[in-house]
Amino acid sequence: MNDRDPSSNEMSSELQQLASPAPGLTIYRAHLEQTEDAMATLGACLSAVEWQRANRFGTPLLRLRYVVGRALLRRALGSALGIAPRDVAIEAGRRGRPRVRGHDVDFNVTHTCATALIGIVQQGHVGIDIESGDRRVNVEGIARKFMTARERAELAELAGEDDRRRALLRLWTCKEALSKATGDALSAPFRKLEVAVGRVPRLLAGPAPYRPTDWQMFDVPLPDDYFASVGWWQTNALD
Repeated sequence: MNDRDPSSNEMSSELQQLASPAPGLTIYRAHLEQTEDAMATLGACLSAVEWQRANRFGTPLLRLRYVVGRALLRRALGSALGIAPRDVAIEAGRRGRPRVRGHDVDFNVTHTCATALIGIVQQGHVGIDIESGDRRVNVEGIARKFMTARERAELAELAGEDDRRRALLRLWTCKEALSKATGDALSAPFRKLEVAVGRVPRLLAGPAPYRPTDWQMFDVPLPDDYFASVGWWQTNALD
């Protein structure tokens, strides 16, 4: 018998807090594929609007992943704010970025298949992105459209096609994380964002609001074959 309060902030196997790469940044890994019973339990904290949206998904799998993901996001935010998950009021903020009504906490979510990552900061704005390491992509086409001249040259120097593909995926997660923190998404000036992906990724250059002095970047180490990056914009420019 499971008598745990479904609105509890207690972490569980569905939601794992990862080691933080910096003070003030919290990262969770969420496992989206759960049983129907687990979905019903987790989904008890969702609002009526969220359930309406869930019921519009075309397949049971997509519906399950949405409900579980939303519930685990509420649990993570509730833990950060010291409130019950059902009391987390998520709304659209400026530029369409979601925010928690009445609180300064900023968050971002990314997912691929059954894995999601949640980034939370108390100051500034955060973006997070994940890609599966086995994703097949058009390396030359994406590099030509989204990478700087230096980044394209470094990709071209890699001998193996698979090495170029994987290096591109890592670069892509870095740039996506940056663009999600600002709310620019795919309208961000990707070809002007100069990123170095050494032991720790760094933003080297970019037009405002992508000034390197305002940003910290991190890889998110994961046990499986994923690439994941965080961009932390340490400004309140969106507020």
